[in-house]
Amino acid sequence: MQEITTDRVVIVGAGMGALYAALKLAPRPVVMISPETLGEGASSAWAQGGVAAAMNPADSPKSHSSDTMRAGAGTVDPQVAAQVTREAHEHILNLTDLGTPFDRDDKGGYVLSREAAHSFARVVRVKGDQAGAEIMKALIAQVLRTPSIQVLEGVMASGLEVENGTVTGVRIETSSENRSQPIVLRGAAYLMAGGGSGGLYKLTTNPARIRGQVIGMAARVGAVIADAEFVQFHPTAIDMGEDPAPLATEALRGEGATLINSDGERFMTAIHPDAELAPRDIVARAIYAQTQAGKRPMLDTRAVLGEKVLTQFPSVAEACARAGIDPVRDPIPVAAAAHYHMGGIATDQNGKASLGNLWVCGEASSTGLHGANRLASNGLLEALVYARICAVGIESALDTRPLTAPEIAPDFQPGGISPDANAVDRLRRCMTNNVGVVRDADGLKLALTTIAKLEADNIDCPGFVNMTATATLIAAAALLREESRGAHYRSDFPAPKGDTGHRSMLTLSEALALRDKIAKETA
Repeated sequence: MQEITTDRVVIVGAGMGALYAALKLAPRPVVMISPETLGEGASSAWAQGGVAAAMNPADSPKSHSSDTMRAGAGTVDPQVAAQVTREAHEHILNLTDLGTPFDRDDKGGYVLSREAAHSFARVVRVKGDQAGAEIMKALIAQVLRTPSIQVLEGVMASGLEVENGTVTGVRIETSSENRSQPIVLRGAAYLMAGGGSGGLYKLTTNPARIRGQVIGMAARVGAVIADAEFVQFHPTAIDMGEDPAPLATEALRGEGATLINSDGERFMTAIHPDAELAPRDIVARAIYAQTQAGKRPMLDTRAVLGEKVLTQFPSVAEACARAGIDPVRDPIPVAAAAHYHMGGIATDQNGKASLGNLWVCGEASSTGLHGANRLASNGLLEALVYARICAVGIESALDTRPLTAPEIAPDFQPGGISPDANAVDRLRRCMTNNVGVVRDADGLKLALTTIAKLEADNIDCPGFVNMTATATLIAAAALLREESRGAHYRSDFPAPKGDTGHRSMLTLSEALALRDKIAKETA
């Protein structure tokens, strides 16, 4: 296998965490691995709500941390929550300096939205529902002006090389339909920032490539995976038949939009005191229940926004237009869709994984911030905070390494293996049907045996096995957690085991042992 050795830091991914870390590492030379053209295909660019930060003088990081811990249902690391919320203000100012055009009021203050489970309006937004795209645009502009950053577009990681528990290389290949043979890229250090796992589900709001591959490749070489069972389902994906499903941002409910069913009934008022602004897991289960009952749930913006929905929330308006929906006159059909993975590669408070020379930030990580249920708009915030933390850690570890390095020029050769589209579709349907909003032991066991068969039939494709590794970890962790907590709901164990829970820590070898045991029992 061809090898390339470089003094550059290798960053797997090209979303907000990856871009921010690359800028924070400058002038340390880095090379970013981007499967798409820079700015495309990253979940960050699709984020509509914004970044949560205590920017109102009446608000405080302590209040923000308290809300984070309450939403996380007893499994949030309090030290991580305190640190992340404390840094939030600084990162908003930094993004502003980098050119992010945050919405401002007449006095120049930041326009703040209130989202589910927040006690204050503290979500800083851009052009209503354009936060992710606009922040990414500002970061990309800076990256392209930074000579120490090289970006390999149309390239993806497919595996890690490890010696004695330390990462020594990453295998890369072209991301086109006709994959190339892998090349081992050996860098100075490795930062995984390649997104979560939402695309493992058939109904998702995540970009097509975000299917747990980064988590899976780390798991396959022994990294500890934390909180794998905690997958957040967004209550209001627009139910219009698109894959992935467009998102009707939570900010709409923050503005007063209500949830009704096909009978015109507003159903959330009977379920939770905060109604539409209840924690996401509660709203998602309510939406799911309406769908299962055949009473199509819808988001009604007509009374509170009227025609303003078209200008204040352009992404929503554009999606509705594609589906022939007029949100000014008609409610918007919605469904609960896989949206954010609270679980991921376990990191310490310095962003380090359990493997040496490996750091992780963004949705691929599990830092302990989100617990069992991520507080709305804390995802982008965590990516920013831990991108900086990882950059500081990498810089410290590489203190004596040179600050210059030539650009690399991989010579990709044909002959790689692409995931089989039918197998991927079967995997995604399996996850939605058996490891979705509501789970039980029978469904989870069926999922594990189905995943095992799909993996065995496609064992020669690293990209697919990365997906099945993460799917196995999610299903195994969900089976082992015999309670309902946050986004993890078991119909056969509907109550939590106490107010305070525990984080799950699982290796792939442990998950595979459980999978094999179930396969034998089933046989």
